[in-house]
Formats: sequence, structure tokens, C-alpha cells
Amino acid sequence: MRETMRYRENGSFTIVQFTDLHVGGEDMEQDARTLSLTRRVMELEEPDLVIYSGDMLYGSEVKDPVRLLQQVVSFSESQKTPFAVIFGNHDAESCASREELLQGLSAFRMLVSKAGPEHIHGVGNDVLRILGSDGDNPASLLYLFDSGEMAPPEVGGYAWIHLDQIEWYREQSAYYRVQADMPLPSLAFFHIPIPEYRDACERGKVSGTKNESVCSPILNSGLFTAMLECGDVIGTFAGHDHENDYVADWHGIRLAYGRVTGYGGYGNLKRGARVIRLTEGKRDFKTWVRLEDGSVMKDEH
Repeated sequence: MRETMRYRENGSFTIVQFTDLHVGGEDMEQDARTLSLTRRVMELEEPDLVIYSGDMLYGSEVKDPVRLLQQVVSFSESQKTPFAVIFGNHDAESCASREELLQGLSAFRMLVSKAGPEHIHGVGNDVLRILGSDGDNPASLLYLFDSGEMAPPEVGGYAWIHLDQIEWYREQSAYYRVQADMPLPSLAFFHIPIPEYRDACERGKVSGTKNESVCSPILNSGLFTAMLECGDVIGTFAGHDHENDYVADWHGIRLAYGRVTGYGGYGNLKRGARVIRLTEGKRDFKTWVRLEDGSVMKDEH
């Protein structure tokens, strides 16, 4: 049974996003430093939810992926902090599938995400409910998407979020809109950025760092358009590109990168985590980056 998540009495709900930890390479000191960073951030931020947004594991060289993933999330479990997992393009490159990795976490009581519908692409497509501070009705939603790995060779590049996943999202959004008699303020999380991240950076209002090209799918499957039409999602959060951490406004939705967390991956950005704070009843959020040394980088808009 899932742990119940709700807004605090002061109307706040805080999420920490860890992304691209890349644990399981040959450098155990790097792994130890990565996990130490996650503990430090959680101690400083005291989040209501942690989301591990893909590429928790190093890749094909990982020897015991299930055990390593358990190690990654163990501090959340020990702190009794709810956590969710979505997979990146490297997590299942070794000897365990997405299904096996998630099954390996099934005994963790604080895991709040699940495998999701079997009839659509991916593992981990899910919607998490944040209840109101003084009731049992959802006040906000968090959509989790499995953004896949690689596209077919005839297309090339990275996978896209498929049409059946988008239809699933539309159905969930419509259901909760009817229940609440309005679109609920919602966030969406996926590992590989959608193509609009590039458009938003080139033509939107931007804060943060862009030190590499946006590695999105070649094909645009229409998730952003669906979110715009459904009217509930106010922000999206990706990982994948270790040298980017920007937040960009695009047609009323803020497209954000997490901050690369793991020392085992490429890139020169200081390691850290993105923090997101929702306020009950508001269609807005605050966000910042917390670094390993405890310092904070504020979002400028």
C-alpha cells in the first residue's frame, strides 16, 4: 500500500529530484560521494518526496544492478521519506530489466511509484496524488513517464514518449479534472527531455545553465501539446543532459532540468539536486538547486 502524501499544514510540499547518479562504475569512491550527497541534500531540505529521475545506475558494466538500486534508495527508506523511481536510458543496460529493477524495490515501504499500466509502453508510468492539508481529496498530481532508451535504427537518436502513454496521461488528467471540477496543478517527470526543451531555451524566458545540446528525441510525439490542452501541468522535470540545469518558460509551462547528482557521469557542473516546492491552491512552484557543499542556487524566475 502506498504511503499517503499530503500538503503540510503550512500549505507546502517539497520534492527533491536526484538525477543521473550513475552508481556502479569502477570508482567506488565516486559512488560513495554520490550517495553522501543525496543524504546531505535530504538532511538539509527535509523533503516530502524524493524522485529519482533516471540513470541511477552506471550502465552495462554494473555487476549487481538490483542491489545497487536498493543501495541508492536506502537512505530515503531509512528516513521514512516517500520516494519514486523513473528509469533512464542506462538503467537496464546491464543484467536486469526495468521490471526486475522495480521488483527489487517492492519490499521498500516508502516506495510510492509502481510499474503502471501493462498495456502501454514503458515501466513506471504513474500518477501520484498529493492530498490537501485538511482533507482526503487530491490537491495536486505528479505524472511520471518512462521516456525509454533508443529509437529504432531507421529513426535514430533517443526514444520518444509514445502515443499510448500520452493517451493514458490525457485519461488521467480528464478523470481528476472531473473529480475536482477543475484542472489540478500538476508536475511531470521524465528522464529524456522532450523537443520543446530546445525551443524553450532558444525562444523562451530562461534561467540557469546550458552547456550542451538538448539530447531530445528526433521525433516529437506531442506530449507537450497534450499537457497544454489538458491545462493541468505547470512544470516538467528531466535529466539526461548533465551539463544543462536551466528552467525555461514555454507557453505557460516551465520546462526544467534537474541538476546532475552523480560523480560517475560526464560533465563539469557541480553536483547537486533540484528542489521543487509547491504551495497548496496555487498554480505555481518555487525551485532551486542545492549543491553538495550545502549552498543554494536560486531560480531567477
